Amino acid sequence: MKYQTRKKALILLADGTIFHGKAVGDATGTAFGEVCFNTGMTGYQEIFTDPSYFGQIMVTTNAHIGNYGTNNEEVESDSVKIAGLVCKNFSYDYSRVDADGSLLDFLNENKLFAISDVDTRALVGYIRDNGSMNAVMSTDVDNIEGLKEQLAKVPSMEGLELSSKVSAKEPYFYGDENATYKIAALDIGIKKNILRNLAKRDAYIKVFPYNATYEDLKAFNPDGYFISNGPGDPEPLTVAIQTAKDIIANNNTLFGICLGHQVIAIANGVSTYKMHNGHRGINHPVMNLLTGKGEITSQNHGFAINREETEANSELEITHTHLNDHTVAGIRMKNKNVFSVQYHPEASPGPHDSNYLFDDFFELIKNNQN
Repeated sequence: MKYQTRKKALILLADGTIFHGKAVGDATGTAFGEVCFNTGMTGYQEIFTDPSYFGQIMVTTNAHIGNYGTNNEEVESDSVKIAGLVCKNFSYDYSRVDADGSLLDFLNENKLFAISDVDTRALVGYIRDNGSMNAVMSTDVDNIEGLKEQLAKVPSMEGLELSSKVSAKEPYFYGDENATYKIAALDIGIKKNILRNLAKRDAYIKVFPYNATYEDLKAFNPDGYFISNGPGDPEPLTVAIQTAKDIIANNNTLFGICLGHQVIAIANGVSTYKMHNGHRGINHPVMNLLTGKGEITSQNHGFAINREETEANSELEITHTHLNDHTVAGIRMKNKNVFSVQYHPEASPGPHDSNYLFDDFFELIKNNQN
């Protein structure tokens, strides 16, 4: 067996609870972040590179991680975004025809600290009961008090603006410049597969940094506007919220996903709140209230919009609801070409149930042009 002398490691939660494990490979280190879990059976590489997970320690509920290796095409951004990885069984060997390498090599190349041999069932159960909270994972197992002192200084995810950490620094283009449609995308943590889905519908996209104004986006003369997913609390994103307000006020077509959905809600006077432990997985059931059809969706968010305020807002209509806890999963404006969802239609983890939302976006663009 490889790595028989792996170092002891632990996960220390903000309330003092400790879970034990071992460092993956030859690693030593310490990592801080909000501990959360994802219930997906596959897709670990996409999870690790999703900007929405920036600053979070990821606990994977699947018992085996790394067994199908990695592929250079299966990334959602230019780097790993999670703060650390916690799993039960780490697979040093892998088997897949189109794998480019092992997950261990991927972790080492990206300097990502990981711990395995953790009782993840117990850890996830604890988070479900007590809520997501900050944590530290470390091989410095004899320095509990020191780790507690450092952990106490880590800011809470509530009120934390993180889009500036993952957004593009300068505008860039994606797709064919001779495409039929031009889309201005506000990058507050955008995933690559969103850009792929827009481009394959004959769109040329200009991606703007998180602090771009409406005037910046408008100068591209786009046919439609898009606000992306991303990490952190939406409330501090004052510039993005104002940009959304201006897009709406000028009767432009607008589509938002996840954090973008929350920004659009705030732009309409609806508040958001931090959830007990969030939605993170690839099998979340959603009901489309407009069609009466169910969707199996991929979700990754720790904040949600206020249902009562949404229902009381005369400009808004709830279009989708999460069937597990009845949180708002989608909205649209009644008298504008504006809609958004609290999940990832581009993810398609097996089911492609939500892919139609991109088609709906372009239908609205066509209708707005006529």
